[in-house]
Amino acid sequence: MTPFADDNPLFRSVSISYVQGTVRGPSEKEASVRFLIDSGATYSLLPEPVWQGIGLAPQREMEFVLADGTTVRRSVSECRLALPQGHGHTPVVLGQPGDAEALLGVVTLEILGLVFDPFRRILQPMRTLLV
Repeated sequence: MTPFADDNPLFRSVSISYVQGTVRGPSEKEASVRFLIDSGATYSLLPEPVWQGIGLAPQREMEFVLADGTTVRRSVSECRLALPQGHGHTPVVLGQPGDAEALLGVVTLEILGLVFDPFRRILQPMRTLLV
């Protein structure tokens, strides 16, 4: 018997997952954002219309490596981010034209004390150690 994707829990767990959140800039302007949970991304990314709409400005530049190995320089800022599972202050990459989707990266997840469960496709509190 050949296992099909529907029968195999590993294949059922491979999916794109999103979470709805709110971002707030320094002037208290807010925007509702649908984030793609991207456990492969280090920093979260806000599309250009979102970060401009809440009044973010570049604070520094960093180099990032894309999935294809290309290195790019992008501006980074900080904002307040609220998810149903928690809220906090986080660095964000300021998206450029063509960056259509907001990404939720691992730095933000760690700041919020969350981890992504890829099998249940949910965010949950991380087990933290104080050593």
